[in-house]
Amino acid sequence: MDAAHQQLNRLLLAVEQELCEMQLWDQQRPSAEALASNEPFAIDKLSFNQWLRFIFLPRMAGIVEAASALPENCSVAPMAEEFYRAEQVDAISLIRHLAAIDAFICDQ
Repeated sequence: MDAAHQQLNRLLLAVEQELCEMQLWDQQRPSAEALASNEPFAIDKLSFNQWLRFIFLPRMAGIVEAASALPENCSVAPMAEEFYRAEQVDAISLIRHLAAIDAFICDQ
């Protein structure tokens, strides 16, 4: 695994850890239909936490494991800010981790 994929893996693990610490790490897997949503962030079928847990993190982990090309851009942090503001959840640390992923991917 090259340095870029190692760094991305560390950033993804920090998001996972933060979700667990915030008790936002869902154990119940959503339906196949919900996971197949074509809407951005699966907003029509999943909460943002579920999207992170069951779509974003696994897809990004797959990129790391396969040492595949990184996406050209990533803008997860702005959605997180909107979601957690609306939910009135203090997620500053989680948003910072997501912003670090956004910045890392955009800088590659």
